[in-house]
Amino acid sequence: MTRNRTEVSAMWTELPIVQAPMAGGPSTPELAAAVSNAGGLGFLAAGYRTPDAMRADIAATRELTSRPFGMNVFMPSLDEIDPAAVAAYRDLLAPEAARLGVEPGTPGARDDAYDAKIADLVADPPALVSFTFGCPAPDVIRALKDRGATVVVTVTSANEARHASGADALCVQGSEAGGHRGSFTNTLEDLLPLRALLPAVRKVTRQPLIAAGGLATAADVAEILSLGAVAAQLGTAFLRCPESGASAVHKAALTDPRYTSTAVTRVFSGRPARGLINRFLIEHSGEAPAAYPDVHYVTAPLRRASAAQGDPDNVNLWAGEAFRETTEAPAADLVAALAPA
Repeated sequence: MTRNRTEVSAMWTELPIVQAPMAGGPSTPELAAAVSNAGGLGFLAAGYRTPDAMRADIAATRELTSRPFGMNVFMPSLDEIDPAAVAAYRDLLAPEAARLGVEPGTPGARDDAYDAKIADLVADPPALVSFTFGCPAPDVIRALKDRGATVVVTVTSANEARHASGADALCVQGSEAGGHRGSFTNTLEDLLPLRALLPAVRKVTRQPLIAAGGLATAADVAEILSLGAVAAQLGTAFLRCPESGASAVHKAALTDPRYTSTAVTRVFSGRPARGLINRFLIEHSGEAPAAYPDVHYVTAPLRRASAAQGDPDNVNLWAGEAFRETTEAPAADLVAALAPA
């Protein structure tokens, strides 16, 4: 039997507010716990973390909250990589790296320790486990469900929703969303904005839908709930919260008048992701190959050095289209402000 919105949201949270998992630092135990304690649903991010670090984040969050929270996992990359293209991009970035006092990185493991993370999560999962860049195998979904976890798969099209039928719920990510597209494929084709995508997905599935993409206000949340979502997922909105682990450079850029818009690019990671348009994005977007996570490894030293030096022009400033709506409010206050009347 299909559950209605009230029944589903009551399983996870008092308020229909989900803090998006943001890999690379912003999603901290403090942020996830603060959101959950405020009646929303906090999320951690396993992407780029070791299995031990992922487990430590879960343990730390459990110390801070007794309420449900989630962990997001990146599906392993299935990209067919052209090593020569990656090497050429690495060589091209050598002058950029030299200016920052580093060397471009070298591509490493491509699976983000997926099998080890799944084994750990099956052994002791948080309340929810979500997946980005694809849908896990049926046996993985079944194993997590058997341990009491709710499984969520991120989709960016109605076709992807059809292929995620085993999940308990879907996170429907519109084109306005900041950071990586949760798409099953590594392509730069135009995707639907959330308010068009949500009804398109609803036509092909009765699974509960969490809506993400360019949401920033209580009015936005109320609107997407009226379109059939069980909850609103917001990431950029939480970046400037004191509990966020986003770098000082990233937080400052969200209010810097030099940055007026966002764009989708492969330039930093090799997969499409939306961020503020800075110099690096402008100059190198046409050169980055479709090679994830190889490009992520290549640019990682440059991004770290740029952030450490307070230089926003060589770092990935992930942000959704509503980035100007962000505030420095504590996460609990933001959850309360986002809750529809």
